[in-house]
Amino acid sequence: MQDSPKVSVCMITFNHEKYIREAIDGVLVQQTNFQIELILANDCSSDGTDAIIQNILETHPRAGQIRYFKHEKNLGMMPNFMFAFEQCHGKYIALCEGDDYWTDPLKLQKQVDFLEANPEYALCFHEVQIKEEAAGTLIEDNITRKVPDTTDIRDLARGNYIHTPSVVFRNGFSLPNWFSECVMGDWPLYCIITGDKKIKKLTDVMAVYRRHPSSMWSAKDKNTRILNTLHTYRLVLESGVLNPEAKTILQTSMQGLKNQLPKKSSFLQRLKNLLTS
Repeated sequence: MQDSPKVSVCMITFNHEKYIREAIDGVLVQQTNFQIELILANDCSSDGTDAIIQNILETHPRAGQIRYFKHEKNLGMMPNFMFAFEQCHGKYIALCEGDDYWTDPLKLQKQVDFLEANPEYALCFHEVQIKEEAAGTLIEDNITRKVPDTTDIRDLARGNYIHTPSVVFRNGFSLPNWFSECVMGDWPLYCIITGDKKIKKLTDVMAVYRRHPSSMWSAKDKNTRILNTLHTYRLVLESGVLNPEAKTILQTSMQGLKNQLPKKSSFLQRLKNLLTS
């Protein structure tokens, strides 16, 4: 494999023994006219995730595309992602967490072809299906809102509409120090990437996002998710990555979230602590 593949696939995993093989297989079946690498960072899983990965490394004919990192101590989701991100040397980076998977072997080729032909776009994503893991059913995306085929930073300021396993973006930047404080990593990453460029949505359905109770986000109750979102929004608002119009939109989004919180004194205090820390 070439030292500098065109696409680095960034995959983090923690206790994904039920899902990791499907996630890796979705990467290794990609059909491209360029070289790819899979950066796979295991955050000290305590289940059988490592054994499955080792089996793939020993038996899969395309295992040479994998660069595997197994942490001996648990770093946490954000530090693990930042570590994996730093290992990505491709011109483009694609994201897929260890409990999601790709379903179209031409996914990377389609997205890279678009970005190569359209330098005014910073990021390309696509439609996904949702897998309700408890029921074992695949459904249309009922999580994110519908947006036009072309969007920008102002649309992101209204909230996230991009699923992680659908993203390919241009490499060539470093994550700022404040990023490590974010509770959720995908939305602020998209804001950093986008800047004054545009975002492209492909209508092809090329990945599956799993919804299951053991996921880091789904396991939290609604009010905790709102507080965590507000914390991340505040970091982005103060970072300088948004233009004035997007900042105004984000401030309105934050107020809408605050209004959803209970008026109990405990939540008001948590909100006060959050916004003044």
